[in-house]
Amino acid sequence: MKNTAIYLDYNATTPLDPAVLDTMLPFLGEAFGNPSSSSHSFGWQASAAVEKARRQVANTLNAQPQEIYWTSGATESNNLAILGSALAHLKQSTQQAPHILTASSEHKAVLEVCEQAQSLGAELSILPVNRYGQVEPDEIRRNIRPNTKLISVMFANNEIGSINPIREIGQICKEFGIWFHTDAAQAAGKVPIDVDALGVDLLSISGHKIYGPKGVGVLYVRNQNPKVELHPLFFGGSQEKGLRPGTLNVPGIVGLGQALELASELMESEELRLRDYAQCLIQTIHSEAPEVILNGHPTERLAGNISLSFPDLRSDIFSMGLSGLALSSSSACTSENATPSHVLKAIGHSDVLARSTLRIGLGRPTQKEDVDFAAQKLLGLVRKNKDLSIP
Repeated sequence: MKNTAIYLDYNATTPLDPAVLDTMLPFLGEAFGNPSSSSHSFGWQASAAVEKARRQVANTLNAQPQEIYWTSGATESNNLAILGSALAHLKQSTQQAPHILTASSEHKAVLEVCEQAQSLGAELSILPVNRYGQVEPDEIRRNIRPNTKLISVMFANNEIGSINPIREIGQICKEFGIWFHTDAAQAAGKVPIDVDALGVDLLSISGHKIYGPKGVGVLYVRNQNPKVELHPLFFGGSQEKGLRPGTLNVPGIVGLGQALELASELMESEELRLRDYAQCLIQTIHSEAPEVILNGHPTERLAGNISLSFPDLRSDIFSMGLSGLALSSSSACTSENATPSHVLKAIGHSDVLARSTLRIGLGRPTQKEDVDFAAQKLLGLVRKNKDLSIP
């Protein structure tokens, strides 16, 4: 059955690009070999495809192919980066537990993993963020301890779109000899990423955020200056140099490599187009409803992310007035949770205002008429609320 709603939730997931599907199809059919099978052509073909995708990802990050590890997605990559780091340092030293720094606006796939590392013996500090949801470099510097071993700060926020000062944080990490991890699930393919220039040592990517397949991701692990050595979380195979054992998802890997390469090629034109669309939507809303709050940094943000809070909007109007639009009121990973968004709480929103917030995600298929339709739908909510609020 065809879905007639206008999809505006591209921060949650993206459709598979047809060009990406085309590269995957052979490996879902006749090219079904296991890349670990080194004694025949079926295995060679699969292995060659995996290594090509590894090079595609490495090229977009200014990394080396041997620094790219395949996972099931950014959540697994975050687990491997944070827990793998904590376990490696716990194993190395019995004198003092490793200290991890992260921020209150992180995705749960980082916050909960950091808490798990804490339960295993690591020390943890969760830093506050500014009103835009960004981590201040000076706040990081003030909280570094002699035993700080890992700093994990997301590249761009999944709910409010703010981009963190990654380069400045990377410089601090290099100054103190601390490993730097960033969850780049929202940023990859949307903003330029050069792991050397940014001082990033560990970086997570998810395929389904960049018009690639679900169930596949990447963890970049720096190989020198410094050489990052993580403790594996899974055992039972030699794949991915033993760091992430198990038979590789060849179609997914091929698709992720192609998706990231394509996103990088389209990055500049898409950024300009989506930023223009977003600005039009925001200006249209503010022309009639200046009280509506744009969450996140006004300029240092993802082009396709628009988070709007509607003060004093009645909850019944909010929940019933968005037919025809597929968008989100929170992170897709926490949307079943009735509690207000921890990100919106971190930037100072009340529970009421946090619950009256919408995230609009623009993407590659989005057209200007979709944005115009959404703007009028949202203004309709505001008008109805104002009408019902008149004594």
